[in-house]
Amino acid sequence: MAQEHKATFKLSTKKVSDCEYDLVFSATIDEGWHVYSVRKSAEDGPNPTSFTFKSSKDYELVGKVKESKTIKEHDKVFDVDVEYFVKSAVFTQRIKLHTDKKISIKGKSEYQACTESQCVFPPAEDFEFSLQGTPSCAAAEAAVTATTTESVAANPVDDSLVQTATTPAHEQKTVVEPAPAASPEPLHESRSWWGIFLAGFIGGFAALLTPCVFPMIPMNVSFFTKQSKTKSQGIRNAFLYSISIIILYVTLGLGVTMIFGAGALHTLSTNVWFNLAFFVLLLVFALSFLGAFEITLPSSFVNKMDAKSDKGGYMGIFFMAFTLALVSFSCTGPIIGTLLVEASSTGNMSGPFFGMFGFSLALALPFGLFAAFPGWMNSLPQSGGWLNAVKVTLGFLELALALKFASNADLVVQAGILTREVFIGLWIVIFAMLTMYLLGMFKTSHDSDVKHLSVSRLLVALCAFFITIYMIPGLWGAPLKLFSGVLPPLEYSESPHGFGGSHTKATTANIPKDDEFDKYMEINKNGIVHFKNDYDKALAYARKVGKPLLIDFTGHACANCRKTEDYVWPDPEVIKRLNNEVVLVSLYVDDKRSLDPKDYMTVNWYGKEREITDIGDKFKYMEESIYKQSAQPLYVLVDENEKPLNSARGYNSSIEDYIKWLDEGIRNYKK
Repeated sequence: MAQEHKATFKLSTKKVSDCEYDLVFSATIDEGWHVYSVRKSAEDGPNPTSFTFKSSKDYELVGKVKESKTIKEHDKVFDVDVEYFVKSAVFTQRIKLHTDKKISIKGKSEYQACTESQCVFPPAEDFEFSLQGTPSCAAAEAAVTATTTESVAANPVDDSLVQTATTPAHEQKTVVEPAPAASPEPLHESRSWWGIFLAGFIGGFAALLTPCVFPMIPMNVSFFTKQSKTKSQGIRNAFLYSISIIILYVTLGLGVTMIFGAGALHTLSTNVWFNLAFFVLLLVFALSFLGAFEITLPSSFVNKMDAKSDKGGYMGIFFMAFTLALVSFSCTGPIIGTLLVEASSTGNMSGPFFGMFGFSLALALPFGLFAAFPGWMNSLPQSGGWLNAVKVTLGFLELALALKFASNADLVVQAGILTREVFIGLWIVIFAMLTMYLLGMFKTSHDSDVKHLSVSRLLVALCAFFITIYMIPGLWGAPLKLFSGVLPPLEYSESPHGFGGSHTKATTANIPKDDEFDKYMEINKNGIVHFKNDYDKALAYARKVGKPLLIDFTGHACANCRKTEDYVWPDPEVIKRLNNEVVLVSLYVDDKRSLDPKDYMTVNWYGKEREITDIGDKFKYMEESIYKQSAQPLYVLVDENEKPLNSARGYNSSIEDYIKWLDEGIRNYKK
């Protein structure tokens, strides 16, 4: 089936000197679409534009492909930083001729085009330029062999939206004229970091309410206001103190960003040992908050930094901020650690930076504001036992979060230890105990007596009690959509449909049976028949029954996959199509169970030969090599010849769009 073109290339040449020319590729891009830069940003993600030139002794490439100004921003589809063009783009490759004859310069170009909801992956397109050499070119360098290509790949993808394949149209005309300039486009503001920034800000606010930080606010503000000769000087010093706090924590975020790359972080997020390590780390943080022990830095180091804070000027103020960070580490350390773990595991390069910026801003604001308006300090609550209650509450939340990392590791290896029932049961216990703690039914070692419940404490207790009650029906098969993507999937249960439950009736009664393939089919929690990790059998069945094959590249630890399964697939119209119009196969790209030794295969992957020995790598390689994507979920509709019927689809919560996408592929198949 012919695919729709999204870009048109016009070829031209520009003479630089007797023997040097610029080969110009001017792209006109369809409205709403964008094409990516030639520069490689990371290991996974959108494919860059690339130009491959056929080697020849008649010319050589001079430098790399140059391009017009790109738009740089964080792409929410791939969850990575990208550079791209909209409306138009100009790519230029300089060459030097080594002949006096008329020659043809041939090669192939390739690119990926995307919108907010889909992408196209055209096959390589041939191009050809004709140029006339001169005797001076032949005399200068008679036999210089041409160099090869500029080819670049691109970023990683987090667990979000990605899509497909179509073909660009090349208008193969060679004209000698100046290259047109690309239309300048405004830099779009990236909003993807807002969530991480907000999480950091909330974490910083929580840190303010801990016993290590809260008492420092009036003490430090009083120091600045009393030691300064004028009010304006006190405000200035407090402002510098606040800026120093922000610099310290943002530097920490930048350090994490530089040590870990986005590609590595994306890969680590589904790695067994990464998830187990952070489970242990968060467990230690939780125990510290609950009062088992204090996480402190060496006293000699803290004292040395404190001594430097006695110096005057900005350096003294900076070291005062540094001392605050060190002294409060037992309270802020677990919050910072949790924030960095979450920001890093998204695979987002800017995540740790914006997370720490939000954290430090919330931490620094009170020092600047109370110095400017000292009267406000009278409204601050007195330090007391409530500060330890905040710390213990954070400990319970850390404990709940730690289980998510343990669950990821368990799902990837399919160990069957932290099943859905076990996970839900543990969360019920954690939030029930948090409710009882907040209501004063028991105390930890550092707590004071609770004489009455404050409104804020009561509200937090109500939230914890709500979570406890909400989770209980999950033991009987309730979907618990509020925590979709956090809980293990319903299929990963001791009783997949709840204690004494049965699967959704939906349209399973109308599903045709087949003696040859019945044993390979399963019914998922939505009553949808599918094949699991058996692509060959699913394709054979699709050919037999004359239906398109819907490939579901998914993952055990993929949050967005669960959201599709919990919010989109349960719709009756979606179920009807999945059961009656297509054959569904789910391929788990993070399944670390071993393949049968006879199915081992050696492939060229990531630039070197690798032996594929586990289930996940088999399907991950298939997804990346054939469909040029590595994100989950990725949905691809193919015909009996395994050719895509429409553009592939990533995560999108719109049921209406999902139905339209299915209908489009089904119509194309019937044509």
